[in-house]
Amino acid sequence: MEVARDRTALTRHCLSRPWRLALDDGLVRPDTSLFDFGCGKGDDLRLLSADGFEANGWDPNHRPDTAWTNAEIVNLGYVINVIESPAERAEALTAAWRLTRGVLIVAARMTGEQRDLTQRTPLADGILTSRNTFQKFYEQQELKHWIEHVLEHEATAAGPGVFYIFRDADAGEAYRSAKVRRRISAPSITLSEQRCGENPALVEALARFYTDRGRLPYDDEIAASHAIVQVFGSIKHAFQAILHANAETDWAPILEARREDLLLYLALGRFERGMRWSKLSETLQRDVRALFGTYAAAQREAEALLLEIGQPDAIEAAIATTTIGKTTPTALYVHLSALERLPLLLRAFAGCGHGYLGAVEGATLIKLYRREPKLSYLAYPDFDHDPHPALEFSLNIDLRELRLKRRWFSGQPNPPVLHRKECFVAEDYPRRTTFARLTKTEEAAGLLDETDRIGLRRGWEALLAEKGLTLVGHRLVKAPIRPQPLPQ
Repeated sequence: MEVARDRTALTRHCLSRPWRLALDDGLVRPDTSLFDFGCGKGDDLRLLSADGFEANGWDPNHRPDTAWTNAEIVNLGYVINVIESPAERAEALTAAWRLTRGVLIVAARMTGEQRDLTQRTPLADGILTSRNTFQKFYEQQELKHWIEHVLEHEATAAGPGVFYIFRDADAGEAYRSAKVRRRISAPSITLSEQRCGENPALVEALARFYTDRGRLPYDDEIAASHAIVQVFGSIKHAFQAILHANAETDWAPILEARREDLLLYLALGRFERGMRWSKLSETLQRDVRALFGTYAAAQREAEALLLEIGQPDAIEAAIATTTIGKTTPTALYVHLSALERLPLLLRAFAGCGHGYLGAVEGATLIKLYRREPKLSYLAYPDFDHDPHPALEFSLNIDLRELRLKRRWFSGQPNPPVLHRKECFVAEDYPRRTTFARLTKTEEAAGLLDETDRIGLRRGWEALLAEKGLTLVGHRLVKAPIRPQPLPQ
């Protein structure tokens, strides 16, 4: 029986997930050339072009006459999973890679998505669907290893079932290291020293670099280096002038933060793939020398950090020190926006999941298990505006076995609902005060005492009804009295 590959193309009204991830990650810019290899009906191309991007694509069934062209970013999105021949899959991957000047995106359907199919007739290493189309479903690690085996290049997880393959190794390293580096604002600089006051742009550029890297730049790392040397004599003398004029500024926390960020990157690199000194970019080699002295010293600390992740007592101790997140007997729950505020060990714990899986689209909270090497991503849609959002899905990762398990709650009549939202976020989260105010009101009304009832939607709604209360946004008010029907 011939497989109907032409039936696999979907009609899209919004961008597919691989393109959305590439946009979110800053890989797609207005001047970036894009090519969609196996573009189906071309809906992604239409949407990208409408937003002003230079996008072209080819598809054997729907756009067979389009010429293959090289591009900075090439997308092979949900193509390999509909090809029943393993050899032809590898050929498609290799062909897309040849066209790639910068980054190749590869996406495929994952094992958990088989639940969407009503018919599952085995065919080759996949299944034949009721529409006579083929589907090969992948485990995350299986897809990564296959890509790396065929292309002999490292595949970086961008999301579940989506990987980036960078043509330039240093560009891949820069992408991965940026994912673990925290956003830190440069201190406000006093320009009282005469040369500083006369050259504010040079001073700000130097302070910004130091804040970003935790060290002074080499001459070839900052555009203003020649001007700085002309004014101050050297980059080191320029920074000493900044320190002298800003004696009250404490730069130590910035230095420590960048040291932790680099240590985290090195530890996660060891967890995922191992990292040799010769494979580090020159920029990271300079960071290591400045912040650790030697690579051997950095590696020893990275190894120790990884070992701690597998020690429940160390995880417990780290959880005990954090004021962010909600702690239960089995886990710590944290809003994803607050991850970078956690202690280094917990950031490393969460980072192992991100390195393996990438960004989980739609996830709101992460659950770090206290006594097991497991974590879960939890999706609560409209977290900010729904006073008690319902759980849409959970995605669980066992770091020991590197296995994923997704569970869906959307559409269920009695899903889990969330309370005390302020517990999950950092102190400066935009709506934290609103969340806390609602919690205080609900506590005063006795709504949060019956913890065995309020965890699921039906129990929560029944309790509100019993007390004659309802919610209007994040305000708890008396429910309107419904008129009773007149007696007949």
